[in-house]
Amino acid sequence: MRRTLILLAAMAGLAAHPALAERQGFLETVHRHQTLALTTPDNGDLNPYAVVVAPVSAGKVQAGDVLISNFNNISNLQGTGTTIVDYNPATKKTVQFAQVPQSLAQCPGGVGLTTAMTMLKSGWVIVGSFPSKDGTTTTRGEGCLLVLDATGKLVATWAGPTISGPWGNMAVADHGDHATLFVSMAGFGVPGPRVLDPATHYPVVLHKATILRLEVTVPEGKPPVLTSQTVVADGLSQRADLDNFVFGPTGLALGDDDTLYATNGLENTVIAVDHASTRTTSGGIGRTVTHDGLLAWPLAMAWTPEKHLLVTNGKNGQVVEIDPATGKQIYAQWIDNDQAQSPPGNGDLFGLAMLPDGSGFYYVTDDMNTLMKATR
Repeated sequence: MRRTLILLAAMAGLAAHPALAERQGFLETVHRHQTLALTTPDNGDLNPYAVVVAPVSAGKVQAGDVLISNFNNISNLQGTGTTIVDYNPATKKTVQFAQVPQSLAQCPGGVGLTTAMTMLKSGWVIVGSFPSKDGTTTTRGEGCLLVLDATGKLVATWAGPTISGPWGNMAVADHGDHATLFVSMAGFGVPGPRVLDPATHYPVVLHKATILRLEVTVPEGKPPVLTSQTVVADGLSQRADLDNFVFGPTGLALGDDDTLYATNGLENTVIAVDHASTRTTSGGIGRTVTHDGLLAWPLAMAWTPEKHLLVTNGKNGQVVEIDPATGKQIYAQWIDNDQAQSPPGNGDLFGLAMLPDGSGFYYVTDDMNTLMKATR
């Protein structure tokens, strides 16, 4: 399946913004979109979320493989997906990498795999769970982080008072025998989606979401050990949603200067937290890098080779390129223009990861349960 490619430099078009037409970025060089594989395993799990490129060959995984988590089960209930699939670009085959038990006593509420996932250089896979019994936050559990070995076997579970709804794609500084992980938490106190704010008549918005830094050591031949946890941002917006389960900070990207960037979707902003790896206290809601404009519920985020940020939109089928140094929104491109949604592609995009050679990016489309590739 090929998708029609529409390039935008601003919502109102190039003619209204000639300066943007002159600015060259990464997205302007991306012209080819290709469907690679279905992401639904044999048990029928749906709604692909995390997209992670394997940094090493280990166990069942080859370096360059794409790991994809599923958030929904065969009944399409959110917060009930239990599987991770593995797409091999060389063979073009997709296999099931892991299936975690739905009910897991060590994980409060059970299992519903989110976009909070990474594979370390040591071969261990860490993935978040934000579970539900009925597909809404009415029956949500606090969730946990699950540690799997390179064969997909569950070997450890991390839970506790700082962990509630691990949600956004992880930012990772991986040093082999130790690593620093950043993951957003969007579950603290979130009620069911029918608890409405009397002023807005939308689900009530809470300012309780956090970004948690986890320090991990990796003993040789043994599972990673969680050694410390620090909240580096808090007071971020979160709320329940019938169609999207929950809104909260989602995309995370760590810069070379130790600045952590995050998408704060409900505020329609990208924020920055300085000294992310070394700070000992929370940076609160961070500082705003950019807001509104081409952004429409910004979700996943990844670095381009030019050190720009790519951000998927949750409210339409676009990906947006941002220069974090200036906050300038450079370009937007439709990567999902499914007319069944309004606006086209609304609610379809989530996971995002660059190709190892930087020539393009992988992404998933929730409407079709597919892994896609965009290249130059």
